[in-house]
Amino acid sequence: MPSYEFLSLATKPPAKLCYSFQPAVGTDKPALVVFVNGLGLPQTSWEGAIARLQAQPPAHGLPALLTYDRYGQGQTTDRDPDDVKSEDPMHGHDTLAVVRDLRQLITQIASEKLGVSDLSRLPLVLVSKSFGGALVRLYAQEYPGTVAGLLFLDSVLANSDFISIYPDPDAPDFDATSLSEGVSVDAIRDARAYMQRVFHPSNGSREGLSRKNLAELLPNSDGPRLQGPDGQGPWVTVIGHEFETFKVEFEKMGGAPPRLTEVYMNPYWHRFNEGLAKLTDSERSKGPFQAPGAGHFVQRDNPDLVANELREMLDKAI
Repeated sequence: MPSYEFLSLATKPPAKLCYSFQPAVGTDKPALVVFVNGLGLPQTSWEGAIARLQAQPPAHGLPALLTYDRYGQGQTTDRDPDDVKSEDPMHGHDTLAVVRDLRQLITQIASEKLGVSDLSRLPLVLVSKSFGGALVRLYAQEYPGTVAGLLFLDSVLANSDFISIYPDPDAPDFDATSLSEGVSVDAIRDARAYMQRVFHPSNGSREGLSRKNLAELLPNSDGPRLQGPDGQGPWVTVIGHEFETFKVEFEKMGGAPPRLTEVYMNPYWHRFNEGLAKLTDSERSKGPFQAPGAGHFVQRDNPDLVANELREMLDKAI
């Protein structure tokens, strides 16, 4: 089991972040693997995949590992200090603020734990789940040449309002007779209402992270192309949920009947993931493919797959 510690970012004292750092084993090559949470599960959700990776490390050794909970998430009970200036605490800061916090965290960990003061000399592999996928893309864009690998696990649909995944029954060109078998207008209305209520970017988050401007920051899933440390694109692996598992999971969440997920949500998400696979050079891209037996929470449902794919990436990227 990893041990969890607390630190204050030099840019945001005195609030403390909870993190876990595990030093490299079997290699002295500077590198850091960072696990970036979504909006749901905290950093403890990575423990299963990390344990499997440590039990069977990459051939050339296992780099240092870092997990953390953002402000207001998991074991980090302190709120983002800048949120006190916000009128709405559920929309206190945006994704770019989180990316800057991550940069500062990596800067301090690199200096204090790895003895590295120049981050251009520390290749990063960023493992992300759901909303974390947007964060790592923005990180790689903001700090080009620093990210050697990106492992996406059911990335958030960063450029979507989620409602538009389903057709609008009130649109002038809507044709109810064109609906697929098993799809009703009432079911579509219910699904759109659920998305508006739960996933639309106008909804804030308990940690104060706002998605209101996310579609402006990341308007396309297939760009801009990212640059890795060697002048080429980073290694990218894109993993999505298993369609059949997610159909059941999403219905239990109250989201939509399985038939609607089959006709609309799963194809929509897969097309988005196909775009993510184009963020790098084709020879450095893998996926998208489905995680067997996994719903949205891939690292929880299939930690073996996450460990295996990360091991493969580390052998290539570091």
